[in-house]
Amino acid sequence: MKIGILSVAHPHAQSYAQAVVDNPDATFTGIYDADAKRGQETAARFGTEYFASPDDLLAGGLDGVIVASENVHHRRHVEAAAGAGVRAILCEKPLATTVADAQAMINACAAANVRLATAFPCRYSPAFRRLLEQVRGGAIGEVLAIRGTNRGKCPFHWFVDKALSGGGAVIDHAVHVADLNRLLLGREATSVYAEIGSGFHGQEWDDTGFLSINYGDEVFATLDTSWSRPKTYPTWGDVTLQVVGTGGVLDADLFAQNITHYDDAAGTVTNSHWGSGTDAALVADFLRLAGGETAPNIATGEDGLHALAVALAAYHSAKAGQPVAVPMD
Repeated sequence: MKIGILSVAHPHAQSYAQAVVDNPDATFTGIYDADAKRGQETAARFGTEYFASPDDLLAGGLDGVIVASENVHHRRHVEAAAGAGVRAILCEKPLATTVADAQAMINACAAANVRLATAFPCRYSPAFRRLLEQVRGGAIGEVLAIRGTNRGKCPFHWFVDKALSGGGAVIDHAVHVADLNRLLLGREATSVYAEIGSGFHGQEWDDTGFLSINYGDEVFATLDTSWSRPKTYPTWGDVTLQVVGTGGVLDADLFAQNITHYDDAAGTVTNSHWGSGTDAALVADFLRLAGGETAPNIATGEDGLHALAVALAAYHSAKAGQPVAVPMD
């Protein structure tokens, strides 16, 4: 099957590209990127072709397209790919920067009979799969609450340009755990109360967020979704979940499998992840969609929309100083 990548603006595009190259059933047709130098360098790195425009890449009869552009460009790239007749599209999270854009993307793909997936690789963490199995199997009884974190280093670049990203740490990180919570609870978020700030870097974009998410029937979750890890932190960040039930508690650290390197010569401490590659597992499922198969674990466009709505409600809540209903316009 023929696969293309529309933009490599997001760092995850590198691991997605590697996963495509490593799959014997996939042909990596090429890359488009608005930054020609970046696009050409990435294409050369993975032994594929650089295309100067999205239309040129999409004219190649692709089976699947991965969209890894700046958040604000997701809609036009997804709609262009859907219009080109591809079989499946994997869009980087957050799905869009507004609910209206996300819904338009879903509608465009449905009208073209294209399968739209949202890039939520945390679903593929072995720790999360086991956690989900335990929760659904009743290991801790009825779930009452979830405490989650998704804390990382600030990625800077376009991520801190609201015109391109749609926000800051909250829109970047909250969507991951919002998606995991929805799977664990089997419920939709009904309201969000959030405190959001910029205390770590002191800029106009948010780098700190703490959310309290209501799921109805007195079931709730809290989430620390911040760019709070310092530059010297040994790894990019974390995703942790503590699930509290009537019969027990389950703790999961999705990225705990690390080798820590203390380097006296360089004066650094770094962690190298040796666990299962969640990005590779995500792309493998996407390639099944592009090949006309089923992939029940992959997040759909609708899943991406629900997670986005939680993040956007958090911004509205912080501005209003009170809980805000989800879904929202």
